[in-house]
Amino acid sequence: MCSQDRHFNWRRMSALDMAAVVLIAAQVHPDYPEDERVFTERLALYPDGCLLLEAGTQVAGYVISHPWRELQPPALNSLLQVLPATASTYYIHDVALLPVARGLGAASQLVDILMQLAQAAGLATMSLVAVNDSHAFWARHGFAPIDAPALQEKLNSYDAAARFLAKDVARG
Repeated sequence: MCSQDRHFNWRRMSALDMAAVVLIAAQVHPDYPEDERVFTERLALYPDGCLLLEAGTQVAGYVISHPWRELQPPALNSLLQVLPATASTYYIHDVALLPVARGLGAASQLVDILMQLAQAAGLATMSLVAVNDSHAFWARHGFAPIDAPALQEKLNSYDAAARFLAKDVARG
């Protein structure tokens, strides 16, 4: 992609995109591996929250997100089976951007898109587990660390630097 080409587009993911998602996940999150079946299940359970980033003509990233239960992030590489009937947070399971997509503003636009999805679902908060030194990015978008001792074991399954973050949807 030419450095002058700053065109990007978030679009709904399809099952045909799964090979690209798996390749991007392996490149961006090698220390947090997840099986293709995890991505496939999330897409089947909540397609509105599964988006693919196209930068120019290249697939350059994705997001997997869905309604979930507050302070109960799913374990890494685990299947959900079903989404909760009474979700209390909009959970951002995974955001992965290839280097070609960084600096375009696509991640910031994504936060706005996810905020709209959370609002449409009637959820009061958005939450995620931040890894790969992404804490500062999320903090710039209003996410704050939640210190809940009950989460520590699950966070340790990622790494020592993983942090659970949340944002009040009403504050935007």
